[in-house]
Amino acid sequence: MKTKVLIIVSNANVIGTHNRRTGTFLPEVAHPYAEFEKAGFEVDFASLTGDTPYLDALNLADDPDNLKFLTGKGWADMQQAKKLSTVDVSAYDVVFVPGGLAPMVDMPEAPLLKKVIAETYERNAVVGAVCHGPVSLLNVKLSDGSYLVNGKQITSFTTEEEDNYARKDVPFDLQTALTSQGAIFHAAAPWSANSIADGRLVTGQNPASAKGVGEKIVAILEK
Repeated sequence: MKTKVLIIVSNANVIGTHNRRTGTFLPEVAHPYAEFEKAGFEVDFASLTGDTPYLDALNLADDPDNLKFLTGKGWADMQQAKKLSTVDVSAYDVVFVPGGLAPMVDMPEAPLLKKVIAETYERNAVVGAVCHGPVSLLNVKLSDGSYLVNGKQITSFTTEEEDNYARKDVPFDLQTALTSQGAIFHAAAPWSANSIADGRLVTGQNPASAKGVGEKIVAILEK
């Protein structure tokens, strides 16, 4: 049977008091998607509401993986993302959450998403996220009552990066929030590639890290 990946995307398209336009950041979904496709994995999409999700960073469409995603099956399938509540997530070997500012809007709480991530992790499947996507890991509690990120080696978009990107638009600082729930946070130089696997939990710092997250997820599943 084929390895199955569920990519869960945000439905938000604006953030903050200035109504900054946002969505899923193109390379953060396209680069891991390319790695999953190369490995022969079956990839499906879900979103929190089932409405058509939005893409950000279309100006990066000249990158080969981004262009292939936009013009091929990836973006077509993402536009048809199923509502998360209708998906049997137990059928998937991986749950992956790409970033962009959008997840900071609808994923900090999202009870069903938190339940899905906890259950996915506890049944020994792989959980991955990149950039602002690790906000999906925030407030996830395991069956013993502990936070999923507690004691885990992880990364996400950093405080330093946010200070020079969207500080006035985001509702809170992601690095600080993850650290406050016990995450052992690893920040590399701003905008440099930095992806980390801690067992079955894989995270990446920023757009440059998305390919590495995809590669690490593939490596775990091909062991």
